[in-house]
Amino acid sequence: MNRREFLQCAAILVSGLGASQFSFSLSEEQSAFLANAPDFNTRAVNYFSPAQREIVSAMAEAIIPRTETPGAVDARVPAFLELMVAYWLNDEERAVFDAGLHDIETRIPLEYGKPFQQLAAPEQLKVLQALEDAASDSPWYEFGNVQREYISDAPFICQLKELTVWGFFTSKEGGSQVLRYDPMPMSFNGHTPLAPDDSSWTTPL
Repeated sequence: MNRREFLQCAAILVSGLGASQFSFSLSEEQSAFLANAPDFNTRAVNYFSPAQREIVSAMAEAIIPRTETPGAVDARVPAFLELMVAYWLNDEERAVFDAGLHDIETRIPLEYGKPFQQLAAPEQLKVLQALEDAASDSPWYEFGNVQREYISDAPFICQLKELTVWGFFTSKEGGSQVLRYDPMPMSFNGHTPLAPDDSSWTTPL
């Protein structure tokens, strides 16, 4: 099973939806994997420590906070992140993520007097912005770089943002309450007018 196929399986596991609701078909290998996959309701994936799990949850929620629509925690993005780091990232990528998470876990309490998850929202955003500023020369930030393979040496903040966004918008909450439901699947009308605050479309969920 290649990385893209595993990514599809991860979305199914965390969202609780079926492959047909994501508009893709499962291979035999994917079907076998899902049949033997852990139950996310029992948190069978145990890669992060409890403290790291709190940090990851707070960081994901800072990236996609709950407003009038669900946030990252509502969509179970932290569980998705833990699955992806444990099973989808390769050794090089996982080492980058682990080092970045360890930095947040150890450095932030020294600089701010409390761990990241206990900081006020403005302080959390300040930490995230500093991480982005430090990583700004990564190819991950190249203009228009939206359809590409996963960048293995992308900095921690880039990994975190990419996986958070993917996990959220492949969740039931992100796909049905933030994106707009498309009642005519497999069709596209490029002349549909969009207001400035309109969201994108989703496939049927």
